[in-house]
Amino acid sequence: MIGRSIQPEIRELIETRNFNALREVFNDWSAVDLAELVSDLPESDQAIIFRLLPRDLAADTFEYLDIDDQEYLLKAMTKDETRLIMNSMSPDDRTALLEELPASVVKELLSLLSIEELKVARTLLGYPEDSVGRLMTTDYLAVKEHWTIQEILDFIRTNGRDSETLNVIYVTDDHGKLIDEMRIRELLLTSPSKALNEIMDRKFVALKATDDQQVAVDTFKREDRVALPVVDSSQALIGIVTVDDIFDVAEEEETEDIQKFGGVEALEEPYMDSTLPEVIKKRAVWLVVLFVGEMLTATAMGFFEEELAKAVILATFIPLIISSGGNSGSQAATLIIRALALGEITLKDWWRVMSREILSGLALGAILGAIGFTRVVVWASIVGTYNNQWFLIGLTVGFALIGVVLLGTLAGSMLPLILQRMGIDPATSSAPFVATIVDVAGIVIYFSVAAALLKDLLL
Repeated sequence: MIGRSIQPEIRELIETRNFNALREVFNDWSAVDLAELVSDLPESDQAIIFRLLPRDLAADTFEYLDIDDQEYLLKAMTKDETRLIMNSMSPDDRTALLEELPASVVKELLSLLSIEELKVARTLLGYPEDSVGRLMTTDYLAVKEHWTIQEILDFIRTNGRDSETLNVIYVTDDHGKLIDEMRIRELLLTSPSKALNEIMDRKFVALKATDDQQVAVDTFKREDRVALPVVDSSQALIGIVTVDDIFDVAEEEETEDIQKFGGVEALEEPYMDSTLPEVIKKRAVWLVVLFVGEMLTATAMGFFEEELAKAVILATFIPLIISSGGNSGSQAATLIIRALALGEITLKDWWRVMSREILSGLALGAILGAIGFTRVVVWASIVGTYNNQWFLIGLTVGFALIGVVLLGTLAGSMLPLILQRMGIDPATSSAPFVATIVDVAGIVIYFSVAAALLKDLLL
């Protein structure tokens, strides 16, 4: 059955196999829209429709498809069709596809590449998996500083068609070393007779091929660029990275952090593409860890079993106390992890963070403590519960809330910093993990306060 997003007239043409009409329609479509259409089609129709596209449009459309759709089409296409697509793909998109395929399939696809494209593909695949080298493309334009603006514009007209971007033109010396980058706007607004070295400032921002991809994400955010050059250890220009690839990396990183923060090991594939056993495995690990942690809560409550037996009324406030601490810890962890991700704070700021969270914890705890105390007073006045000890019970709840909320904010704010100091992803200090820690300590704080205020009265 064809996906709902497909227009009725397109659906009818596909169902009636009116290929001539489809060819005419698709000529006016963008590669992005065509990729969405192909993805929505059943597998039996994907290859048929894909073959209707002109060669250049087919290559562009293929790059926008999901990896699973790309793999299916590669299996369905002839060897010549596959050769055309693989040689037409931009190097960065081709690398992204190849690194997801089995080694035997990669070997077969590499054999279909031209000598020039094979050299590029092997070079990019030779970089570490999460490095900038895997993201870069070799489709860029480089010019010489002694060229005139007119010569550069002529060069762009002749060679710019295959460049990943024309927003920025790179300047290299005779040895291929990057010495400047020029925005196309500067070239267009300069007299054609001027030489490039007359307007150069020799200032540029570049990535290294061996840099981690997260470095590229941070640099793009800081510099607000659409493309950045990539250099090797000798500062020679070897490629560029464009912002569309950085968006994909940033999305993957944020998805992984969100999953970890929710108490789930990061999924390797999209949710619907992950097998049920894999999803269960990823979720079970953290659930077991958190369950074992909650056993400590039961142990702590068992330690105060005698106090609970003497004053059962205290048990009614346990969920209120520990949930408040867990909530405050989750809030603090969320704020700190996000601040770390955005570079708003570093490990050097730990004392400033702690100072702020101590004040925040005391203030928030006082607010909740006052509400808790008021709740006890109101119930004592209306329902007549808590006997003559209502005032001390209210104080117990109020002071316990201050202590537990303070602990929660400190745990939630310091744990991400500690984990980062240990070289562990701060997102691992997930909300459930912080809540479990606070649950155990919250029981101890609550009954310690109760033992101090209600001794010889209820306990």
